Amino acid sequence: MIGQDHDFSHLDRFGRAMASVSRNPRLAVSIILGAGVLLAWLLLGAMAIRGAESRVPGIDVPGDMMLRYLPQLPLPDFLERFFTLCLAPAPLDGGVGAQAGALIVMWFLMAIATMLPSAAPMIRTYCEIADTARIKGEPVVHPLVLVAGYLSVWLAASAVFAALTLIVHAFASPVQMLDPVVGATGAVALLVAGLYQFSGLKEACLTKCKNPFSILFSNWSARPGRIFRLGVEQGVWCLGCCWALMLVTFAVGVMNVFWMALIGLFTLIEKQTAGRLPTRIAGAILLVWATALLVVSA
Repeated sequence: MIGQDHDFSHLDRFGRAMASVSRNPRLAVSIILGAGVLLAWLLLGAMAIRGAESRVPGIDVPGDMMLRYLPQLPLPDFLERFFTLCLAPAPLDGGVGAQAGALIVMWFLMAIATMLPSAAPMIRTYCEIADTARIKGEPVVHPLVLVAGYLSVWLAASAVFAALTLIVHAFASPVQMLDPVVGATGAVALLVAGLYQFSGLKEACLTKCKNPFSILFSNWSARPGRIFRLGVEQGVWCLGCCWALMLVTFAVGVMNVFWMALIGLFTLIEKQTAGRLPTRIAGAILLVWATALLVVSA
């Protein structure tokens, strides 16, 4: 019976490939998450190109010159509408609700692009424990349930960041929604991010992110609801570790894909490094940057 269940010789090549993926949860989650991260970067990159092309004269964001020379790809109308809502300096005819919704999606795409890759060790650890349990014949919850719990935290955080974006730009000059916020507001964002790098809460959250095995193993369950909550807990630790770094985008421009890539790379390195040296170096740089911005804007 088992041999017949695993015999896919009657399927075509594509069917055999899909059947193999469906039988291998680790492969399935790798393909789905990889495609999700790639899609997020493509959408953010396309939006960044649109933003660079429509930038208000006199406002320079690093990388704009290169982005303006990239080819414009034809996009569906709904994507053009989405980009317009995200890049507009004020609510359009759809109202503030439509713009808030678009900003939530945009921040969530940023979280997927920059934070999900750094969660790969946690997801891989879960898959390894699940493989061991499966070999023993124990029931196992699919890794995507864990990922769903993790991403739900960043979706909630995206709503908070979207609200903060609207609030900040409501008091800023009438420029593009996602241009850098200069002066005191940008300096405060950098100051908060820099100080947080040295805080005990940052260290506690980073420690949890670096050691997912003990948490996953001690809270192992065959119930989907429990695994979803476990993903939520891991998402909370990750948010506690990285939320301040997301504030840096207010100083450099929310849609600055180069800084997004740098933040994503840094979080990956930070979670893989044994010591706290990268964290403290980043904190010192942010504090110096905040001080310089305050001096310049004074």
